[in-house]
Amino acid sequence: MTREATLFDALDSTTSTTAKVDALAAYFREAADADKLWVIALLSGRRPKRPVTSTQLRQWAAQVSGIPDWLFEASYHVVGDFAETVTHIAKLEQPMERSLAEWVRYVEELKDLPEEEKAKRVKAAWAGLEGMALFVFNKIITGGFRIGVSQKVMVKGLSKATGMGEDVLAHRLMGNWSPHDTSFQELVFGANEGDDHSRPYPFYLAYGIEGPEGTAAGAGVQDLLPLGDPREWQAEHKWDGIRGQLIVRGGQHYVWSRGEELVTDKYPELESLRKALPAGTVLDGEILAWKDGAALPFAELQKRIGRKSVGKKLLADVPVLFMAYDLMEHLGEDIRHRPLSERRALLEGIVGAASHPAITLSPTLRFTSWEDIVAHREHARTNSIEGLMLKRLSSGYEVGRRRGDWWKWKVDPLSIDAVLTFSMQGHGRRADLYTDHTFGLWHEGQLVTFAKAYSGLTDAEMKEVDAFVKKNTVERFGPVRQVKPELVFEIAFEGISPSTRHKSGVAVRFPRIARWRKDKKPQEADTLEALKRLAATLPNGPNDR
Repeated sequence: MTREATLFDALDSTTSTTAKVDALAAYFREAADADKLWVIALLSGRRPKRPVTSTQLRQWAAQVSGIPDWLFEASYHVVGDFAETVTHIAKLEQPMERSLAEWVRYVEELKDLPEEEKAKRVKAAWAGLEGMALFVFNKIITGGFRIGVSQKVMVKGLSKATGMGEDVLAHRLMGNWSPHDTSFQELVFGANEGDDHSRPYPFYLAYGIEGPEGTAAGAGVQDLLPLGDPREWQAEHKWDGIRGQLIVRGGQHYVWSRGEELVTDKYPELESLRKALPAGTVLDGEILAWKDGAALPFAELQKRIGRKSVGKKLLADVPVLFMAYDLMEHLGEDIRHRPLSERRALLEGIVGAASHPAITLSPTLRFTSWEDIVAHREHARTNSIEGLMLKRLSSGYEVGRRRGDWWKWKVDPLSIDAVLTFSMQGHGRRADLYTDHTFGLWHEGQLVTFAKAYSGLTDAEMKEVDAFVKKNTVERFGPVRQVKPELVFEIAFEGISPSTRHKSGVAVRFPRIARWRKDKKPQEADTLEALKRLAATLPNGPNDR
């Protein structure tokens, strides 16, 4: 696994996209096909199933290191990454020479072994590898293979090495393939990729519109003017659901999430669309919880996410439909190169002809000026809409995030002032700092938890808060420290929903720290009642339904 260790060391030691692409290209030119296939799989999220638990690995690692469990746990918490922690403490004793593909098979074979044999083999691997090779093995066995390389960068490197177009490769790497059922040559150069009826297309991702302060909240009409003539654009709502592709091919239907997860069985309501839509249809859109002619809050849809099966009650309480907003394949032809105006016209015809309750068309908004767009955005907030989408009518359907033709403009976040109550250390470069914080609101004279956040502060502010936490700890609960309730922060978020996890009974979506309110005393922070009043003012809010 020397070549892979060299590759991942190169990828981990630079922030330059060009350098990463060059390192990947060099690897794909030189490595064995079986190993290249697994590198593609690992970097695109297709990891082997985890054969051991975190508890087992920590116990074995403590045994190998010869240190007490508590000291290993403390070391792990400081380092912030299990794979890296073991790499530091393990000692090379009996070198084991295997290729990447052989090491993956070694890990997969652990699955059906008794625990004693699993421990023996894992410890043998730890004693047989060192440095980056050991780190890669640990990443494989823990299932947390994240090394700062996006699939887009990996595709660029593969394209540079093979001469295949990036768009072609991006499409071939989509779908439900595995290194166990294909080869590198078949995956990259095979001529029969179209035979896979379930294969989706890469998603086109929009850039966010930002104002002079670098946020959507700071943007206005002046930031839309560079887009040119408003008549060249289409505007629609940015729906708050699950981005997905609906495919009808070969008499079957398939539903893919943006995370390349095949979720067909999760949404049985869409099964009847295989007969309602023409064969050879691929739609881009949003899966929404929908009832009585309106979208339900995302919190309702979350009840269906991650479920192995969906019972009759949940189907009745939280039915879904597909909100279509683009057409990528029509009658078996890839039409992504056609302008949006043509794709939209075809899409309207398809959805109209289907006239099916499980599918609807994302409506476009009427406007003649950028001032009209600003007005639409100001009224866009509901529990199912989080802003606007602007798409150039002449644009094709691209791959990945491309600047210029598709823009998203989210509504301004909601916010409330809260008190810091608990903190724990972060991970990675933040492993030695208390950066993961819990916040509370006043209720009947006490602070009740309602949100956790770890982003939004500058590096200098993080160090200042870290120093406060260490000096003002009231009590410790494992890695968590309860602190004196003295610091106030403005917490921004996207929505509010009922919650049984928090003492407050409510939860906020996507919380982050907007600013440190050094001008406020803790007694001046907001109350739980204020948060609930804010929830009641939202369109389609919990108290309005």
